[in-house]
Amino acid sequence: MEDSDLTNMTKLYVDYSEVRPLFYLSFFNLCLGFCWLTGTILYQLLLRKQDVACYNLQTVGQLLYVASFFYTVNFVWHLYIDLKGKMYSMSPWATEYAYRVGRIGTILSSLLPLVLVMPVLSVGNLNECYSSCSQRHRCLLLHTGVPNPKNSTCMSVYFYGRGVFLSTFLITLTAITALLLKACAMYKKYSCSTSVRDQQWAVISVAKQRMVLYPVAFFICWAPAAVLSTSLMIKPEEHNGFNFIMYFLQAFTAVSQGLLNCFAFGRTQQMLSYRKKVMCCDEATQTLLSRQQKKFYASIQPPTIWTDSATSTGL
Repeated sequence: MEDSDLTNMTKLYVDYSEVRPLFYLSFFNLCLGFCWLTGTILYQLLLRKQDVACYNLQTVGQLLYVASFFYTVNFVWHLYIDLKGKMYSMSPWATEYAYRVGRIGTILSSLLPLVLVMPVLSVGNLNECYSSCSQRHRCLLLHTGVPNPKNSTCMSVYFYGRGVFLSTFLITLTAITALLLKACAMYKKYSCSTSVRDQQWAVISVAKQRMVLYPVAFFICWAPAAVLSTSLMIKPEEHNGFNFIMYFLQAFTAVSQGLLNCFAFGRTQQMLSYRKKVMCCDEATQTLLSRQQKKFYASIQPPTIWTDSATSTGL
């Protein structure tokens, strides 16, 4: 009785833990969208200290997208554990340990961005590194300008911010790619060595699709911004055609991860419900056919029992 209660509690906890990382990721993506909207409002206004407001808004935006990177890794980790749990029967204790690691990842995803971005906020305001935000169009999110080269401290803060973005992007991309490759290898091995029910296989295949869609959405949204930051670090000159193209692309993609995640979530839920419906229809059709076949075979079988009884009576 205690084992069954523990199993049921673990299943409820797992279901809740699968939704919670996606909620955190969606929340930070929503905050990133509001930050972008605030930048567009500041672009329309004429403030007395607009450069200060733009600089701090960009720093808050940097905090939010670094947090979004870490929460993406945390969410993909939970997707991997979910897929592994559907393929192999994990014990309640192993499942609880895996999601405890996920909880630690959730806490670190909130603390690490603060630690990494705080120098940009504090040192930049102390040294008044606002020259890169002196123009109105630089209030837009991720539309960072180049500071005055004569101020070594501000240049150091500038390159530090770009380095934080690129390093966290590469770490996130490496982590989710490793989890994706591991999940694909596990899925291939499982499909070749195990025979499962059709309904269970539908759930597993949809879970595998989730493992693919969310990392692809992350790469589509943040690749232009990463390319732009790399270009600005190598050659910090804004006024060239390639950078303008990257600015244009990242203006659409950098705040679209939440939208693409919604599409991925809705798509996988639709696939799961459709496949379950198809499986139920197939099972109902097979049940009806088997009943009709039984009736048909019963109708064409000779009355062996009646013949045997009549023969024995005649004898």
